Amino acid sequence: MANNCRACGWWPLTATGPAWCWRKRGVRTSEHEGELTVAPAVLAALPLAGRVVSGDALYCQRSVCQYIVDHDGDYLLTLKENQPELFEEVALLFDQPPPGEVFAMAEHYDKGHGRVEARRLWASAALADYLDWPGVRQVCKVERVVHRNGGTTREVRYAITSLGETTRAGRLLACVRGHWSIENRLHYVRDETFGEDRSQIRSGAAPEVMAALRNLVIGLLRQSGQTNIAAALRQQAWQPGAALKLLGISPP
Repeated sequence: MANNCRACGWWPLTATGPAWCWRKRGVRTSEHEGELTVAPAVLAALPLAGRVVSGDALYCQRSVCQYIVDHDGDYLLTLKENQPELFEEVALLFDQPPPGEVFAMAEHYDKGHGRVEARRLWASAALADYLDWPGVRQVCKVERVVHRNGGTTREVRYAITSLGETTRAGRLLACVRGHWSIENRLHYVRDETFGEDRSQIRSGAAPEVMAALRNLVIGLLRQSGQTNIAAALRQQAWQPGAALKLLGISPP
């Protein structure tokens, strides 16, 4: 599940793959129906057993977590101040760990496009029997440090998961990275490049049609080896024949 009006499920490589639900993006809602009422319906349609569902803080809700664990799935959800007591307990553990507490830790580095990015995750099961929350087994602290153009930015987030201590920190970090790869490669592109959040197309089946068309374009460009969708769209606009080739049509 992703931020604002989005939700996404993250799983190991299966035929099911990721799933998304969000307002104006292919899951139709009435005017008064929020994304939190849509997410359970999407989850109910998916085989959760043996899967890991990831989500942003909006979906860190008791009912969502309870539903997932009741159906033999697991969750890994970002935690923010929308759950103030839970957030304070987890943040305190990492800020002031009890004597002798040793956190499991994993890190990953990426380099490209003029930046170096480091992601680090610390995990602990110390609060498993203390927190009053459905299915929680571990809590995590995730740090993202980006060096770009001589500057450095640092971001810290917290998360909870129903995955136990047998799930190593490296796999938890892979889940986090998998979640954000969906955000960066799809949601961000749809928002920033296609202006989806600003779209006023809301009537009838039109939002689903437009969502499908945006996905089709992104999929075709990715399949052709494009990594910068905005630049690829500009190239297609300059060379209409190239766009036809993507569809397997020979230009006249």
